[in-house]
Amino acid sequence: MPQNSKNAKKWTAKDAAQFIIIPSELDHKYSRGVLGVITGSAQYPGAAVLTTSAAAATGIGMIRFHSSSGLAHLVLHSTPSCVVQPGKVTAWLVGSGIAANKYSDISTWLRHRWFVLVRKQSVPTVLDAGSLYLTGSLEQPTLITPHSGELSALLTARGVPVSIEAIEADPKKWVGKAARTLGVTVLLKGSVTYVANDDLLIELPAATPWLATAGSGDVLAGIIGALVATHTIEILNDNNHLAHVAATGAYIHAQAAKNASRGGPISAEMITTHISGAISHLLK
Repeated sequence: MPQNSKNAKKWTAKDAAQFIIIPSELDHKYSRGVLGVITGSAQYPGAAVLTTSAAAATGIGMIRFHSSSGLAHLVLHSTPSCVVQPGKVTAWLVGSGIAANKYSDISTWLRHRWFVLVRKQSVPTVLDAGSLYLTGSLEQPTLITPHSGELSALLTARGVPVSIEAIEADPKKWVGKAARTLGVTVLLKGSVTYVANDDLLIELPAATPWLATAGSGDVLAGIIGALVATHTIEILNDNNHLAHVAATGAYIHAQAAKNASRGGPISAEMITTHISGAISHLLK
């Protein structure tokens, strides 16, 4: 049985530090994880830049960005280390900055070349924003990262009608119910973020309110995607490992935002510049 709200695991810096892999002298760019990224669109091009730059700042061997709407030049201008050619990956990050209604028909997604790539390389996958309709259609371990509005729409579409207000009133209940209903790991974004699978519930510390800014969710997705790509084997062998990695990504995201803010307003770009420092502090 899943943990109830009274037994939610409070995620701490000590917990997060256990899920950051420090490279050894024997590592190389392929052994340190390769993240396949399918993000951004003509409507939201900045998401492609934010996800890739955040993933790079988190620490990973390689990022393979799958260009859409001519976004490769924007990504390479920000993160020239990205590779824009397809190839083998150890994790996928899909959907950030893609409008939810663009591929809302699951049959359209199934026929799309992006989905074909994701399905052929059956590695741990993070679904965000416009790819949430893929939930439950993948064989590999899957994490979804909705906010309350997206989770309401997703659950309602799957025959579990629930309002945004109901989710916000009891996020612990609904993140657990969503994980059990959808058969995936769920990270429910909010001022307090929760992560759940069918038998685990994690509660993150409250984040700074300044984190409520455009693009911050794209930065979070990039951080988590990078961490997932470095933990592929562990995730494939342990049902709870994906939830632990997701919680660690949310913790790093919140700490980077806190350090960027110092009590004042921030932008998503500012959060990215503090990711490395937040990780360094955790490791110390």
